[in-house]
Amino acid sequence: MAGSFGARLYNGELSFDFIGKRKRWYAFSGVLMLVSIVVLSIQGLHLGIEFKGGASFSVKKVGVSIAAATEAVKSTGLSSEPVVQLIGTDKVRVQTGILKPGQSAAIQDALAAKFGVVANDVDYQLIGPSWGAEITKKALYGLFGFLIVVVLYLALAFEPKMAIAAIVAVIHDVFITVGIYALVGFEVTPATVIGFLTILGYSLYDTVVVFDKVRENTRTIAGGSRMTYSQAANLAVNQTLVRSFNTSLIALLPVGSILFVGAGLLGAGTLKDLSLALFIGLATGTYSSIFIATPILAALREREPAMKALAKRVGQRSSKESVEVSAGNSDGTPAAPRGPRNQPKRKKSRR
Repeated sequence: MAGSFGARLYNGELSFDFIGKRKRWYAFSGVLMLVSIVVLSIQGLHLGIEFKGGASFSVKKVGVSIAAATEAVKSTGLSSEPVVQLIGTDKVRVQTGILKPGQSAAIQDALAAKFGVVANDVDYQLIGPSWGAEITKKALYGLFGFLIVVVLYLALAFEPKMAIAAIVAVIHDVFITVGIYALVGFEVTPATVIGFLTILGYSLYDTVVVFDKVRENTRTIAGGSRMTYSQAANLAVNQTLVRSFNTSLIALLPVGSILFVGAGLLGAGTLKDLSLALFIGLATGTYSSIFIATPILAALREREPAMKALAKRVGQRSSKESVEVSAGNSDGTPAAPRGPRNQPKRKKSRR
């Protein structure tokens, strides 16, 4: 069933008009990006302790709870609201902002007394703001360096306009992923940055697969008159549709297991930062390669004089074929050729 469906898409017997309806996809993506802007402007990203600096306390004992840990920390007179997470069933982690001298020891003693352990059993880590700023700078360097390398590679391996369309799709993916991340309220940690860089690579992988088929379909299209660039690009998207869907599904299944089973049911909080970014990014990357990158590429190429001349020839050919069909029989079949009329024979006169 699926093989027959994919074969019909590949042969052009069945086709979805992705390029012709690109304004719909642009509008949908525009709404998502607008929501992301609103969410980011209202509540912003919840930066983790690795980026803004602070202190982290961990207690491992059966019976720990978020409420008890929060009560113990607030009893020390801490002004800011602590971030308390339950890791598994027997470990609680408390994160605070930058502490004053003496506050870290007071929090350690309060947690030890609350859960009945010695103070040395409360793990303590101090992360300064300068280290967090350094991590932020390195993350931005990695992001911009990645984009520059990708643009150069796509421009050399394919063409500059494909590079432009691919980068627009990547920025689209990252922006929507960041917006959803802010909406959910998860903390941004180094694992989140790794997830963002990973989805950039996956988004480009799926886009390159589609673009390679577009290049194959349009290699000699400028000299013909059978289809326009947009029609050939739309055929390429349909031909790679089943492959994109299957690849994305296989990639989303393990990531979804990590997110919903590992982080949700088993309480592995350290996995949710990475898994959420990957899950959203994989889904948006597949969407953008089909609905954003290829339509943008087609729009850029259709502005070229050669592609405009091609579209004109295709239109003239279609009009000519329509006239020929309409000149046929009433049922749409061409009229049968008619031979010369038989002249009636003259009778010889008798004298």
